Amino acid sequence: MFKSWSVAQKCGAFLLCFLLAFAYLQPYFYPMDEAFQNLNKILQKPTALYWFGTDHFGRDMLSRLASAIRLSFSLILLSVGCSLLFGLLFGILAGYLGGWTDRILTFCSDIIMALPGLLLILLFAAIAPGTFWALYLGISLVMWVEFFRIVRALTQTIAGSAEIQSSRLMGMGFWYCFKRHFFPKLAPVVMTLSAFAAGNAVLALATLGFVNVGLRPPTPELGLMMTELFPYYYEAPWIFLQPVLVVFLLVLSFQLMSGRVK
Repeated sequence: MFKSWSVAQKCGAFLLCFLLAFAYLQPYFYPMDEAFQNLNKILQKPTALYWFGTDHFGRDMLSRLASAIRLSFSLILLSVGCSLLFGLLFGILAGYLGGWTDRILTFCSDIIMALPGLLLILLFAAIAPGTFWALYLGISLVMWVEFFRIVRALTQTIAGSAEIQSSRLMGMGFWYCFKRHFFPKLAPVVMTLSAFAAGNAVLALATLGFVNVGLRPPTPELGLMMTELFPYYYEAPWIFLQPVLVVFLLVLSFQLMSGRVK
C-alpha cells in the first residue's frame, strides 16, 4: 500500500514518524522532567542544558513539547479509532440493510450535525472540565458522523452494483461481500478521512487549550502552552512560536497523508 502513495503522502508519513520519534524517544536521549520549575532560568534561550530553552516558569520546553505531542497523539488514536470503528460499522449497516436501520442511524447523525462541532465538544468539556475523557468523547462524537455519512453513501452505491448481485446469486454471505467488494473500495476513502480527522482532532484539542477550556495546567498541552506563553511573545518570541510550529507540523503531516492514493 505504501508503494501506491504519492510523494506528498510519503513526505507526510515521514514527517509524522519524525515527530513521534522525537516525542517517544525524548525520555531516553533527553531525560528532563517537563514539570520541574526553575525560576532562576525563566524564558531562557536555547543552551547546551536547555536545547529548546525554558518557559515562564523555567520548565524545559523540549520535554514539554515532546509530552504534548504524546498527549495529542494518544487522543488522536482514541478519538479517530473510535470514530472510524462506529462510523464504518453504522455506515455499512445503514447502506447495506436500508429500511428502518438506515432511517434511525441517519436521524441520529442529523441530530449531531445540527449542532456545531466545536460547541458540542465544549459542552462535554464543560461537563467534566480538565479531564481527558470528556475531550475524547466530544471529539469522537463529532467525527463519527463524517465517517458514517460517506461510508453509508458509498455502501449504498456498492450494494446496488452488479458484482454484489452476482455474489448474492451465488449464495455468498455478507462477510464475503465485505472482504471482496466493500472493503477494497472503502479502504482508500476511509484512510483519507482518517488523516483529515486526525488533523482536525489536533486543531480541536489545541483550540480548546488556547481558550482555556480543555486540559488544565500544568499539563503540557499545545494549545494551553500557547495561552500561557502568549503574554511573553515580545520578550521571548522563540519560546511562544515552538508550540505553534509543532501544531502546524502535526496538522501538515496529516494533511499531506490525506492526499489521493494513486
